Amino acid sequence: MQGTLRTCLTHGNVVKDSLLQHVRVLSPLLRPIVFSRFESVSSARIEEQGFESTRIADILKAKGKGADGSWLWCTTDDTVYDAVKSMTQHNVGALVVVKPGEQKSIAGIITERDYLRKIIVQGRSSKSTKVGDIMTEENKLITVTPDTKVLKAMQLMTDKRIRHIPVIDDKDMIGMVSIGDVVRAVVSEHREELDRLNAYIQGGY
Repeated sequence: MQGTLRTCLTHGNVVKDSLLQHVRVLSPLLRPIVFSRFESVSSARIEEQGFESTRIADILKAKGKGADGSWLWCTTDDTVYDAVKSMTQHNVGALVVVKPGEQKSIAGIITERDYLRKIIVQGRSSKSTKVGDIMTEENKLITVTPDTKVLKAMQLMTDKRIRHIPVIDDKDMIGMVSIGDVVRAVVSEHREELDRLNAYIQGGY
């Protein structure tokens, strides 16, 4: 998965550069046509429609309220067994952990990796171990905001080797995105950008 992420991050820049280079090396006879089109499109519009425009908020909106992960939480007092059961029932790989009675006060995060490394490998009982005993605590928690660019989030998840990241807005957890969500968004953005550049070169603008 890490290799796939690095490929996506690199591929976007390579494709973008190659297409722009294609424009630069056009026949001198075609350059006036191409550059006249450049002049007809403001730089602000080109930048707005460029790469790295998708934000985390766009992913959450596309997923919808029922699937944005805002309800994916458990408390520090829950057993690891109940937390893993909830992950299984909802087909997710992580839950945000909150303090008992304080749904918006984030205490940390528990993931499938925590369960494997701190319960299974160590031979501990998931039914007698509290989530708070094995979670990644708040001070070590990696988060993003709704305004974080998707490529930035991907780079962060790759560098930190994490697969799930909470979305925080004014200290409140408003959702959760996975590495799969981020990869799909990047691929979609690059595909749309390629379509726009192709249409631009062929006279679609």
